[in-house]
Amino acid sequence: MSYTALYRKFRPTLFSEMVGQEHITRTLRNQIIAGRVGHAYLFNGGRGTGKTTTAKVLARAINCLNPQDGEPCNECETCKEAINGSLTDIVEMDAASNNSVEDIRQIREEVNFLPTKAKYRVYIIDEVHMLSTGAFNALLKTLEEPPEHVKFILATTEPQKLPATILSRCQRFDFKQISDEDIIKRLKIVCDEMQIEITNEALKVIAVLAEGGMRDALSILERCLQDGETKIDEDKVKDLVGIPKLAYINKIVSNIFESNVNEALQTIDDVISDGKDIQNFLWEIIKYIKDILIYKSSKELNIYSESEIANIEKLANEVTKEKLLQIIYTLSNLENDIKYSSQRLILFQVGIIKLCSGQTNESENIKANVDNSEIEKLKSKITQLEMQISKINAGGVVHNISQNVENSLIRKVENTKTQKISEEVQGNSTIQQKPVKNIQIGEKLQEWPKIVRELKDAGKIMLYTNLINSTASKINDLIIGIQFTKGITPFGKTILEKSESISELERRVSMECGKPMKIKYIYEDTKVIEKKEQNPIESFAEDNGIPFNMVE
Repeated sequence: MSYTALYRKFRPTLFSEMVGQEHITRTLRNQIIAGRVGHAYLFNGGRGTGKTTTAKVLARAINCLNPQDGEPCNECETCKEAINGSLTDIVEMDAASNNSVEDIRQIREEVNFLPTKAKYRVYIIDEVHMLSTGAFNALLKTLEEPPEHVKFILATTEPQKLPATILSRCQRFDFKQISDEDIIKRLKIVCDEMQIEITNEALKVIAVLAEGGMRDALSILERCLQDGETKIDEDKVKDLVGIPKLAYINKIVSNIFESNVNEALQTIDDVISDGKDIQNFLWEIIKYIKDILIYKSSKELNIYSESEIANIEKLANEVTKEKLLQIIYTLSNLENDIKYSSQRLILFQVGIIKLCSGQTNESENIKANVDNSEIEKLKSKITQLEMQISKINAGGVVHNISQNVENSLIRKVENTKTQKISEEVQGNSTIQQKPVKNIQIGEKLQEWPKIVRELKDAGKIMLYTNLINSTASKINDLIIGIQFTKGITPFGKTILEKSESISELERRVSMECGKPMKIKYIYEDTKVIEKKEQNPIESFAEDNGIPFNMVE
């Protein structure tokens, strides 16, 4: 007898067995009971959420000879033939491999024939977004007004790829991600039937890894059974899917907080020796630090044991929320760099060393590097002046003179610090832009507020916060100038002038303008001149630096 995968063996055969989609199954059952079944349905949702299973149950239910409360009986001849796949009136089609106009034309020819045994001929088209434009057009008329004996059930993970003309002809049902609690309940039922011993911690890990998909959860459970053992714990699940043990994650995060470079590198070596993937390891570190931040904010975490929560609480007390956010931001950038690198381990080790050295906030590092010797000398001079002035018997005037001198020297100290910080920022900047004394700007870029909002939605928080009070105007047909109405800090300049920041902004501006564009930052030391209207020849000459005089 051939082996059957768990997700097929335990596929629900009734609406009541469906997990986490009660809002859909209830509506479909009511339609079947009332006799108001639509001619076309669109099932949309993530992978493994029950779209195809619901389509199969619905196809049986509307053809069942003895339906019970909107459910198929699964005992009559029609139901049995539908379950074993021998009923020709229920047609399942994979649009990923049958996406041509000819495939749809074949359906258009078949719908004219009456069903052989069942009441309705049902077409289940999976991954319908893969159909070609011609195939969609061929399906339109048939989908809008099919014969009374024909029903269409379309399933897709990407409804945005479907033409509006198709969407408007279907009853749409959105399948949501299945909650971890529902996945755990279903896994317990499966384990009881299979006589599998599994811990609650292992069930939680499988549910989290499944990311809302029941099929993925059953596939992970099946992998855990391949060695013949019927006992499954948390460590076994993590070993099979390549996730480092939580002890490693906790240890390296602790090393980062304590700035212990040697221990952090040793932990990385241990994880690599265990055969774990660098990207998985980095993802787990980011997720763990995120959980520390959540616990620090709300004191609530569900997927950890009491001892693990105690460790998280200990780490949460060692750092501030701002520091955790900075670490997450730095590790996310590191993850993007690693994704496209052939030297992932080296990049990962360098990134962890930087974190252990405290290099998460550039402005703090700059302040830490300021030479305090001059400040100490100025303080010494202030003390000497106060001693000399105290010897002079001049009453209240002396006090005022002393106060004025002290204020003057304090201002000098602050100016010295500001100047040094500015020099450090300019020295650390990855891209130096030559200051432009006079810049002419034209009309404002109306899409700029939208671009800034999209940066926030995309998680580019550092860019968003430094551009929130900026405006953008056209310098010429190829360059957009960005002005800062409320000024910009040295640290902000450092963020904006990074090559990846400039590339990101140029990409988004080019998309909005419909052509390749460059950007130029316009700071406070630049004189901005409103560009007067010019004829096309004069404008072209000025933009390209060509000497031009108009002679009347």
